[in-house]
Formats: sequence, C-alpha cells, structure tokens
Amino acid sequence: MRVLYLDQHFATPRQATSTFPFVMTRELVRRGHTVDVLTTDQSGHRGSWYRTEEDGLRIHWCPIPYSNRMGYGRRLLAFTQFGLRAAMYGKKVAPFDVVYACSTPLTIALPGVALARRFRVPMIFEVRDLWPEVPIALGALTTPWSIWAARALERFAYRNAAYVVARSPMMADGVAATGYPRERLRVVPNACDFARFQVPESAGRQFRDENPWLQDRPLVLYAGTFGLVNDCRYIVRLAEAVRPLVPEARFLLVGQGREAELVENAARQLGLLNDTVFIRPPVTKHEIPRIFSAADIVMSTVRDIPALHANCANKFFDALAAGRAVAINHEGWLADLIRQHACGLVLPASDFAAAARLMAEVLGNRTALREAGQRALRLGRSQFDAIRCTDVVEELLLDLAGGLCETRKAAA
Repeated sequence: MRVLYLDQHFATPRQATSTFPFVMTRELVRRGHTVDVLTTDQSGHRGSWYRTEEDGLRIHWCPIPYSNRMGYGRRLLAFTQFGLRAAMYGKKVAPFDVVYACSTPLTIALPGVALARRFRVPMIFEVRDLWPEVPIALGALTTPWSIWAARALERFAYRNAAYVVARSPMMADGVAATGYPRERLRVVPNACDFARFQVPESAGRQFRDENPWLQDRPLVLYAGTFGLVNDCRYIVRLAEAVRPLVPEARFLLVGQGREAELVENAARQLGLLNDTVFIRPPVTKHEIPRIFSAADIVMSTVRDIPALHANCANKFFDALAAGRAVAINHEGWLADLIRQHACGLVLPASDFAAAARLMAEVLGNRTALREAGQRALRLGRSQFDAIRCTDVVEELLLDLAGGLCETRKAAA
C-alpha cells in the first residue's frame, strides 16, 4: 500500500516537537507499506522542495518559515503557502493509494482533497485540535466572515473524508456534532513512545548532577510550547504559591514560543527566575527523555477555556511513557484519566493557593509520586501504546486501499 501523508508540522527525532507521527509512519514502513510525507522545513532554510529518508520513510520538505511567535496573519500565510505548494508537488509523488491529511492547520484539507480527487483515491482526515472552535475561543477568528469561512472549510474537510481520525474522545464528539457519521470516526491519541522515554535511572541522575540548582531537590517539569494556548504563566504563579510551602522545590520549563518572554518576565518580576523557576530553550527528542527521567512530576497546562479541554498534549503521553506522575490544570478526558488511574494531579485553574497545597503535598511524598508514576506507566502501556495506535490507522488504510482495488477491478 502506498500512502501520501500530509502534515505541515511533521518532525523527526532530531527536532524538538511531537514525533508520534514519525513513529506511526515509520511503523507503517516497517510493516511493508510505502509512505511519502509532505511537510515543511520551518527553520528558515530557503529554496525548493528536497527529500530525506529516515528508516525507509521518504520525507519531502518544503522550506516555509513558521514559528509560534508569528502573528495570526503570518501563520495563515504559511498555511496557505504550504497548501498550494503541497497540492502541486504531490502530483510528483504519485501514484499513491490513500491520502492521509493531518490538521492542524485546517487548510491541510485543501491539498488533501485536491490530490485525492486528482488521483481518485480516498482521504483520511486527522483532527489534532477542534478547529475552528479553538481559534474562535482564543479570539483569533473574530469577524463573521472569517468564522463562516473556517466552518465552511471544516465541513468541506469532513464531507470529503472517507474516515476521520480524532486525537481524543472529546474531539470525536466535536466532529460528530457537525453531523459526521460516528461509524466513520476513530480515536487515535498522541501515543506513548516507550522505546524513547524508558531510559536508565542514571540518565536522570546525571542531569541532576550536572545542574547545581537541582541536585536532590523536587523537580516539576514543563516541556513544550510557550504559546497562547499553553498559558505557561500559570506555572510561574503556581511556583510562587508553592515556594513558601516547599522552598526547595524547583520548576523547570523547557521550550519556546510567542509567550516565552512574558513567562520569563513574570518569573523575574516575582523574584523566582533562576531560583525557583528555571527556563531553558528546547532540546532535541534524544535529549528530552533524561530530563523527564530527572523529574518528579510533569505538567501540562492550557488556558482556562472549555474548548481546550479536549486537548491531547504530547507532554501528557510523554510523561506516561517515562513513568512520571502528571499534573494538569483543566477538566476533560485527561482529567478523568488522572483521577481514574491515580497517576497525578488535576489542579484548579484559578485558585493558586489550593493548587499549591495539592502540589506541595505530593512533592513532600516522593514515594507516593514514584507509585503514581508507575501507575502512569501502566496506563500508557494498557491504552496508549504507539504500536497499537498504529494498528488502528493501518486497519483504516487497508480498508480503503482494499475498497479502491475492488473499484478498480470493477472498472476494468
């Protein structure tokens, strides 16, 4: 089977963003399928498309600068550029049996549908965030025309999808609410990559030894984007409230994004920077597992907006894969998992005193934290193994490719 995989934000393990799509597509290649990935080189490199190969996976890179620091106008331009260029370049990659288009951005539907129609093959559409609900809730889409256009594009994507893959049950509910048939919906979350995050304890110990500010002190870790959605200033305010209760606690934030300066300034103004709160730039996916190994608890935060409660944050599943307790500041399906499996904390979004008391209590009992981490690992292995998640996607692809073969035989 030949798969054309469209993903504007695809990343390999050498990069600092989510690599579950890489793990999934590489596994498909290992199972004997051919996968061509069309994505962007967001580093600022200029030029035309170029191709690399990673473990048999063919990745076609289109140089289009992109950053979370960009304003909405520049981001929309980057989305549009990739959509147009992918629609043209995809013709060179043909033939293929199935198109797999990954949103966000929602504009990925345009080249996905164009190429599926051009070569008369089915398309699977993957939903990683409920767009346009999220940008509307965040105030990125405000005018009636922009909201109408976004909803029209959403309907267009679903209408042309043979299957829709949603990253969380709540996202699947959102897709179904538009009228899309439930029987053509599948949930495939951001799965756990155990092969990468299961590292020796000595790796975490080494990281602690290399950082005099840490040593044997309790460590709360955030590793991800400092974006508008993530509200990392919540972590800074939490650290301020925790410090009187657990003075030795350390909060490490690793990443970058449009709010990085705001987060750093907030920590500096509160007298926390490089004392209780430490901020570091992103590291590669090869480096990050030892930082997770050093952590006592991993945080995943979002702004206090109900539309964001459906999220399927990479860092949550990385914490499970690393066997670390996880703390979040929102309700939703992830909060339900934490409570059901006693593998972390669900912190109040606006009551920092209460959140600090909860965090201080667990930081004071590292045995209990280790036990919560063990339960997190069991949860990850039982429900979110990357190989099992790939099984679901492969089943859909084979179903569509088989149906296409039958159609071609009938036409012949």
